[in-house]
Amino acid sequence: MTECLFCNMGAGKTPVDKLHDDDRVFAIRDIHPRAPVHFMVIPKEHIPSAADIGQEHGPLLAHMFQVAKQVAQEEGIADKGYRLTLNVGEYGGQLIYHIHMHVLGGRRMGPEG
Repeated sequence: MTECLFCNMGAGKTPVDKLHDDDRVFAIRDIHPRAPVHFMVIPKEHIPSAADIGQEHGPLLAHMFQVAKQVAQEEGIADKGYRLTLNVGEYGGQLIYHIHMHVLGGRRMGPEG
């Protein structure tokens, strides 16, 4: 595996301001926000894409959703709602091949697609 930006962030090799950090995941603000609040929940385990998720990843995915909810509450967007997205592959807009969940809120979201 080549150097992974998100693996380095999770391991503390690349300094980044974290909104959340535990033994399984961390959350950071997106550097190119598409909404007033835009952060990502990123597992520390290297999984290239959501297409690589297996049944064994169920507890990790559940934890990612729980952390997204917690940080959304802390960021003040939980009551009105927010969008969760996972980009998969080139046509899905995936730029970094390490699974990550985008959380967007702070404004009304239009339809996607």
